[in-house]
Amino acid sequence: MVAQFLRLKLTLLGNSFRRSPAQLLGMLIALTYGLGVAAFIVVGLVSLRFASTDTSRTVVIVFGSIVVLAFLLLPLAFGVDDTIDPRRFSLFGIETTRLSIALAISALVSIPSLLIVIFAIAQIATWSATGSTALLAALAAVLIVATCVLAARVSSAVASLALATRRVRETTAVILVAVLALLAPLLAIMATIDWGSRGLPILRRIAAVLTWTPLGAAWSIPADAADGRWGQVPLKILIAVAFLIALALVWRWLVGVMLTTPQREGMARSYTGLGWFERVPTTPTGAVAARSLSYWSRDARYRVGLAVIPVVPIVMVGALLIAGVPLGLLAWLPVPVMCLFLGWTVHNDVAHDSTAFWAHVSANLAGRADRWGRLVPALGIGVPLVLIGSVVTSAVSGNWAALPGFIGLSASVLLFGLGVSSVISAAFPYPAVHPGDSPFAQPQAAGATGSVVQSLSFTVTVLSAAPVAFLAFLGETVSPVWHFAALGAGLLIGVGALVGGVFWGGRLVDRRAPELLAFTLQN
Repeated sequence: MVAQFLRLKLTLLGNSFRRSPAQLLGMLIALTYGLGVAAFIVVGLVSLRFASTDTSRTVVIVFGSIVVLAFLLLPLAFGVDDTIDPRRFSLFGIETTRLSIALAISALVSIPSLLIVIFAIAQIATWSATGSTALLAALAAVLIVATCVLAARVSSAVASLALATRRVRETTAVILVAVLALLAPLLAIMATIDWGSRGLPILRRIAAVLTWTPLGAAWSIPADAADGRWGQVPLKILIAVAFLIALALVWRWLVGVMLTTPQREGMARSYTGLGWFERVPTTPTGAVAARSLSYWSRDARYRVGLAVIPVVPIVMVGALLIAGVPLGLLAWLPVPVMCLFLGWTVHNDVAHDSTAFWAHVSANLAGRADRWGRLVPALGIGVPLVLIGSVVTSAVSGNWAALPGFIGLSASVLLFGLGVSSVISAAFPYPAVHPGDSPFAQPQAAGATGSVVQSLSFTVTVLSAAPVAFLAFLGETVSPVWHFAALGAGLLIGVGALVGGVFWGGRLVDRRAPELLAFTLQN
């Protein structure tokens, strides 16, 4: 039966190359790139044979732990289109243990499995100086390959069972994007480290921890032997084997669960009451506000944008801090940057309505009511963000004298951005992701209009903050009294732009309602 599964997997793998020429070219390019990276790693592992034992041991353990962690997490984060999902064989009457073994062995026929086999063989060359270490490296290679393959199978099964619905996958993708963005400062810090003098001690401390974990135990078996730590070798073998057995038992259990569990589908939620429509005034503006609040709380397109807002300033501050920008200057960035992106979220709100915009036109809704209602969620989040964020910034930086300047600059950016967005969403809508589609999908025929509009709204909003920023600068360099001037100027500019933007945008909606409706129906 194992041979049949292997033939099936080989056939499916071969069929993946029977695609259109463009898809095939993309696959070949990706495969060539992957093999090039693998070749670079193999050369590095082989060259470690001629390095000191301490250096080789440290590098191999850290690298190997990262590889095992990737096999555990990547299928869980990105999901896998499993061509031999256990549920496909639920009607064949195959005993669970036999099926789990056959599926695990057939998983060796894949590109990731081929890569880990190559890496496992390459680490044998790293420890081939003596026969004893080479023999232990061969044993470690078997444990490494089996562990990575089973880890990927377990992770894929968990993803298939727990992350099957679109809502969960989108949430996982948002979390992954946020985590990757938060890793940017860490990568920048790593790039600034003098690895020639300080890198090895840092890696040595990391390896000292990883070597006693299931991630690095198998990789450290021949490394400990080569370093003369023979007493630790049996313990590392025990850890690696115990982890492998645990993975095998979990995989067998998951196969049994999947054979008796149908494909998970999203369950329809039952709602009672009118939600936000019961909590807002019964006016045209209140109706639009209630619908906007419902969008912001339930629509994945808005949730993705909100999830990214706090991540951007963290990445910016981390990169600038590493570049040597003073902390006192960086304190002025986080809250205004978040306000900038929050004010930008509604710059294409009409397009996000899609065909629902017909309700505005059919009800002959006043343009000002449409504009104000759409701003309620952003103002509900933005006003507390400005006040609380400015207080927190002052407390963290210890610069309480600059509190009025913090509030003035953040309020100016937020309110001016919302005013600009109110005009742009009515004057220059561009195609957006349709309701119900993945927020990461490519907008339909966006063309160049979207990028131009986004750049315009960003640029205008940033330039509007220049006078307030200058007054705040005077408050820092001349006299704290200027911070109160920054507060007054920020509120004056922000409120003026907000009211003017709503009035102008409302006039555009009144005049262009048929064109906007035609746009939403066509895109």
